[in-house]
Amino acid sequence: MTLADNLPATESVSTTELKIEGLNEPVVLRYFETMNASEFEATAALFAEDGAMNPPFESPIVGPDAIASYLKAEAQGFILSPRQGIAETLEDTNTQVQVSGKVQTPVFGINVSWLFILNPERQIISATIKLLASPQELLNLRR
Repeated sequence: MTLADNLPATESVSTTELKIEGLNEPVVLRYFETMNASEFEATAALFAEDGAMNPPFESPIVGPDAIASYLKAEAQGFILSPRQGIAETLEDTNTQVQVSGKVQTPVFGINVSWLFILNPERQIISATIKLLASPQELLNLRR
């Protein structure tokens, strides 16, 4: 199965709009493109059937359907601005991709890191999102 197999027939794999310094991994670029376009079904389709999204302060969201539902409820209006990334092949033939950048929500902006694990078929098996903020900055977000 290829990345194109996971996309609706009307979409193509396009990575020309988004650039991440040090990174040219199509599935990760597509993740950011679809998130920024609020195409959450397309984002979720990038995940393996048992793939998990690990958002900050929440339990893992497992499977494309659950991920799409979660994103529709929680990620509306988010603008992801990845700045730089690095990819490396792991011993088990999976690929680890680390990306740093910023997320602007309708209420606040915050520095973020993303850690993706891709299987050999280039599906996301894990996406972990970490907020890069001091405890005081996180407390200020609650106000």
